[in-house]
Amino acid sequence: MFVLAEKSSIANIFLSELRDKQIQLDSMRFRRNMERIGEILAYEISKTLVYKPTQVTTSLGQAKGESLSNQVVLSTILRAGLPFHQGFLNIFDRAENAFIASFRNVLDKEGNFEIKTEYLSSPNLENKILILADPMLATGQSLVLAWQALTQKYGKPAHTHIASIISSQTGINEIKKQLPEASIWTGAIDNELNSKSYIVPGLGDAGDLAYGTKI
Repeated sequence: MFVLAEKSSIANIFLSELRDKQIQLDSMRFRRNMERIGEILAYEISKTLVYKPTQVTTSLGQAKGESLSNQVVLSTILRAGLPFHQGFLNIFDRAENAFIASFRNVLDKEGNFEIKTEYLSSPNLENKILILADPMLATGQSLVLAWQALTQKYGKPAHTHIASIISSQTGINEIKKQLPEASIWTGAIDNELNSKSYIVPGLGDAGDLAYGTKI
């Protein structure tokens, strides 16, 4: 497990700006900061992957290089995950991509809900490296269901990396319980979930802040 906020770095400034309700008024900066965190986490994940040696022909001779041993597939949950996903794609620019439409279906006035998945688009995942990114890891239910839906239909990856910007400890525990072999990467961990299962202090609704309030 990797947590960016555990060490001082420029990433903590981006995280602070994502949380700041005044800076959040600038949706373009909000999206860019999500993208930046994605780029940083992608670089950290890249250190754990397996590479094979290659040779590169320059204008003056031969040079040693490296290439990935396994194809990377980047997957995110629409719509909030799109800027975060783009950050990963900026680093893993040859990755294949998968997208999931998943939402909370509220069941009653008390706010009880179920997670529903309506749309999947993915390449074959068999023996590939899956990076499943969602900016907010709250209960962990949507990410677990997304992983199950992807792998049941498209095959089992060689390894799964779960990436988020803000995680709750509850969500972390759920991922560890349901997907014990997955690696977890996050910007920061908040300890509290409120009665509506939103992370506190968190940062609010990432989708609305990035793209505008939905009806």
